[in-house]
Amino acid sequence: MQPQPPPSLSPRHWPGWLGFGIGWIAGQLPWPLQRAMGNGLGGLLMAVARTRRRAARINLALCYPELDDGARERLLHAHFRALGVGLFEFARAWWGSIAPLRRTVRVEGLEHVRAATANGRGALLVSGHFMNLEICGRLLCDHVPLAGMYRRHRGAVMEWAVLRGRLRYAVAMFRQQELRPALRYLKDGGVLWYAPDQDMLGKDTVFAPFFGIPAATITATHQLARLSGCAVLPFFHHREGDRYVLRVDPPLSGFPSSDAAADTARVNAAIEAMVREAPAQYLWIHRRFKRRPPGEPPVY
Repeated sequence: MQPQPPPSLSPRHWPGWLGFGIGWIAGQLPWPLQRAMGNGLGGLLMAVARTRRRAARINLALCYPELDDGARERLLHAHFRALGVGLFEFARAWWGSIAPLRRTVRVEGLEHVRAATANGRGALLVSGHFMNLEICGRLLCDHVPLAGMYRRHRGAVMEWAVLRGRLRYAVAMFRQQELRPALRYLKDGGVLWYAPDQDMLGKDTVFAPFFGIPAATITATHQLARLSGCAVLPFFHHREGDRYVLRVDPPLSGFPSSDAAADTARVNAAIEAMVREAPAQYLWIHRRFKRRPPGEPPVY
């Protein structure tokens, strides 16, 4: 998809243009300042975003029952600091320069991508919703021609600005509803990045375990692999201090199978392993377990 012309400057778009302006400026700040401001912003968000704080606290209690209350509270604070830094990472990825970050990034497993695509086969890199996902995706684009799937922004200005920013480094972007062009891209041997770990409220979902809890999960990973013949490779990424670590694991063997639910459970297990490597950087404020199996009580 190519970006459309920018929205007009009519008053109804002024809030969007203001938000874009703030985001653009935030993306130009020096990286050490972004991190410092992000940590402060994260503390502020934890204080004022009560509903999201409650959701994150419940998620951590469900997913880390082995931790005591103090350990989970420390993880919650670390998560909100990562959330604040992540907002600056998004702005830098879309509208800023990643030159300072290229000097410290470590990339592992590119040979798995090359092997998977050597004979013209497509590759689907499966990841999770981490706060550093956008900046890590941009860093990976230095090594792999990468396309992505995304959820449309509600505001016209941000939809235009974010898509325009992403197409500076991604070879293509597909909305979640654009499965046909995404399939064509994979059939042509392209590499597509996809994060299927949020409840999309669609009909093609199953309840698959995530940290041992049934989570409504879209089966699109299974469907994309079945219809395109692509390989499915877990893509791990996180930040260690000033360093970003990107790792692509070997393709999931025997994927897809004839069982969409079993395949979706395997994808959730891979994403859970990613979360356990960098738990504070996962998007715990998302109400991952909002939909429950029939007869199960709500958790939020």
